[in-house]
Amino acid sequence: MTERESRRILVTAALPYANGPVHIGHLAGAYLPADLYCRYQRLQGRDVAFICGSDEMGVAIMVRARTEGITPQELVDRYHPMIRDAFKGFGMSFDWYGRTTSPVHAETSRDFFRVLAAKGAFTTRTEQQLFDPAAGIFLADRFVKGTCPSCGNPDAYGDQCEKCGTSLSPLELVDPRSTLTDAKPELRESTHWYLPLGASQARLEEWIGTHPEWKSNVLGQVRSWLADGLRDRAITRDVPWGVPVPEDVAAAAGVDAAGKVIYVWFDAPIGYISATREWTAAHGAPDGWKDWWQSPDSRLFHFIGKDNIVFHCLMFPAMLMAHGDYVLPENVPANEFLNIEGRKLSTSRGWAVWLHEYLAEFEPDLLRYALATTLPETKDADFSWSDFQLRANSELADVLGNFVHRTLTFAGRFADGVVPPLVDPSDADRAVLDELATFPSRIGEAYEGFRFREGVFETMALARLGNKYFNDTEPWHTRKTDPQACANTIHVSLQLCASLAVLLEPVLPFTAAAIRRMLRLEGVATSAPADGEFADAVPSSATVAGGRIRWADAGAPLLAPGHAIGLAEVLFRKIEDEAIAAQLAKLQGPAAEAAPEPSLPYAPAKGHVTYDDFAKLDFRAGTVVAAEAMPKSKKLVKLRVDLGYEERQILAGVAEHFKPEDLVGKRVTVVANLAPRLMMGLESQGMLLMAENRDGSLHPVSSTGENGSVVR
Repeated sequence: MTERESRRILVTAALPYANGPVHIGHLAGAYLPADLYCRYQRLQGRDVAFICGSDEMGVAIMVRARTEGITPQELVDRYHPMIRDAFKGFGMSFDWYGRTTSPVHAETSRDFFRVLAAKGAFTTRTEQQLFDPAAGIFLADRFVKGTCPSCGNPDAYGDQCEKCGTSLSPLELVDPRSTLTDAKPELRESTHWYLPLGASQARLEEWIGTHPEWKSNVLGQVRSWLADGLRDRAITRDVPWGVPVPEDVAAAAGVDAAGKVIYVWFDAPIGYISATREWTAAHGAPDGWKDWWQSPDSRLFHFIGKDNIVFHCLMFPAMLMAHGDYVLPENVPANEFLNIEGRKLSTSRGWAVWLHEYLAEFEPDLLRYALATTLPETKDADFSWSDFQLRANSELADVLGNFVHRTLTFAGRFADGVVPPLVDPSDADRAVLDELATFPSRIGEAYEGFRFREGVFETMALARLGNKYFNDTEPWHTRKTDPQACANTIHVSLQLCASLAVLLEPVLPFTAAAIRRMLRLEGVATSAPADGEFADAVPSSATVAGGRIRWADAGAPLLAPGHAIGLAEVLFRKIEDEAIAAQLAKLQGPAAEAAPEPSLPYAPAKGHVTYDDFAKLDFRAGTVVAAEAMPKSKKLVKLRVDLGYEERQILAGVAEHFKPEDLVGKRVTVVANLAPRLMMGLESQGMLLMAENRDGSLHPVSSTGENGSVVR
């Protein structure tokens, strides 16, 4: 094992917000990839800490609690165990699952705050903020509604208009009102602490530059923020729910700490540290957490969704740099978003598949496999129930389940339930065993590179190899014509099953344990924590901590001749159409009830124009032949559009809705006679027509006519 391989591996998965249950979008974004990685690394014999927990602070918790007429603590006390138990049922292998309402977290966050304050890492600023005179508190952005200055939506929040997507501040709203009392807010002064991220930009840029291996979607978003220039970021709030600002720090700054809490974006990632403290303390090492967070022998990895990239690649590293005692992440392998049945996942509209509901009806490994083969690793992906059924039936049942069952059944009937010796193997026998030797490294390289879909595909390729070998050697014939050839087929096939019982463990831990029980394969190292509430959920004598059989061993035969195996069991039952229809009906039910939302009205029709006015516009069909992001712009994409008779350069404000590469090849409609306009030093020679849904999503207006054809 190399020096790099011998270092500790500290893995965090984004803390789920404890204001609702976990859905499959969460799983595909952060949690399943992290679990695949940690289970694989444990099987390699490496020292792993897999840390997560519930994020229980912040305004969203207060909003949800107020809506339900309960306290924030009552809300998180409901959802924390629901989330924890769903994760456990799904087979997550956390070493520790904490919560940010714990005393250890409050202590850790306040100590971190004190260190940065003592080092002069903060600035303070006194500004006017909105204050609710009826409630007697300052209003966080989500407690303010008003008219959006961009689109006129009368119910825009103080941080963002959910109709047009514009980022806002409470002071930008027209006619703001408190969501707590509906009172008109007053302007009052309040002092807060800020983290001046701009002061860390050069160091962050230098550090990011040392990681060209990071995923392109991560680097693209980070570089965009850096190109725009990092700004001061508030780290305290005037709200009654959160980790209180340390009184000694406030007193030293001449600020009244009453009612001031640490902003959730600052305290939430510290939750990784506090959870690690709780974990090591529970194992008798109160200071053991420092070996993971403050030692150069530790490698840190953050698994997140793309909405958390900036926090984990810029803001949290800036905090760690300012503190000075912590390791920085080696990689942040963020995933994109998962859609459902071709539509954007929406919890408010009920367009979601909730993990706890899924587990009440199906086995966890079915979903682990379906998601693992659909992970949005480089772009948004889509989950559909029909694909779930197809993968469960055609791949898990017909390929993997079929191979294991036919092998064990044949061995039970024609080899007396023991592994026969391999004698004078044929070229086919040797070829399969030679190829088996390549699988641990093939799969492992994909996992090491965070290409988990590829790793799962390679794992299933071993089961496909087994089925092909079994069919090609035809043991049902050779058992009469050449008994030793039949015995060799059984021997090789059982060895493939044994290797699958190890290599399947990261993605299908429950299935892998079942195969080991059937094979009576003991001594396999566990891929889950050896103890604690997230230890392996499938007790089995076949899985023992510290066992001799590890990942690399699965490339060679694991079963000795004469080893007695158990009885064959059916690993996967076929999923019937009725079960899928029921899931689709469940999905459609709440979505139909929730749409259209009252907060998403149709845009009002504009006033009449004459036909002559309309006829002045020249609409032409075209095709996007090239697209690239505009430097220093979050909204613009530079396009080259083929209009048949010429190509045009068009700057379109669609960067928040489309990736440049996704626009190439799109059929579009262009306003061709719009006067050219200079934008960011470049000339835009037309405008794309877009249809805007009530949720603010954009869709190109296309034509099937030839490029340059007139659209009338």
